[in-house]
Amino acid sequence: MIRAGQFEKVSFEQFAEAWKKYDASAEKDTVKKIYDGITLPRRATKGSAGYDFRAPEAMTVTPGSEKLIPTGIRAKIETGYVLMLFPRSSLGFKYRLQLDNTVGIIDSDYYNADNEGHIFAKIINDSRDGKTVTINAGDGFMQGIFIPFAVTYDDEAEAERTGGFGSTNQN
Repeated sequence: MIRAGQFEKVSFEQFAEAWKKYDASAEKDTVKKIYDGITLPRRATKGSAGYDFRAPEAMTVTPGSEKLIPTGIRAKIETGYVLMLFPRSSLGFKYRLQLDNTVGIIDSDYYNADNEGHIFAKIINDSRDGKTVTINAGDGFMQGIFIPFAVTYDDEAEAERTGGFGSTNQN
């Protein structure tokens, strides 16, 4: 088995700053309790490809609504690999829970971004049956898979990332 990455928590300061966008009314001690409860993504079985990201807090997502979730997680990724993020299969199948951008792409240089490489997930309940999704704190809601990638023979990319989400499209 090839080893291509390592999950870590972002600093409490980074998480607390991001959590304000999720819940501006949360008290610092509440945010600290949520942060302390974050677990690093793990595979459920030795045959699993996906690392389960767990919800830092209980949430309800009604049909047509969305949630931006600061996971508190970052990933150190080997050069030549990418971390791809997908909704948990069961949530997509039962509730049409989706990532708003369909597939998250975490590049290896995102780890050193200004936001510490903090991975966010924006989920949407696209239920056509009016089903509300409840995700409890600690429940898996998204899975990440490390995948190798290649570049073209004439690739000349030399820019370095400084910002977080959306910063690589600035060139």
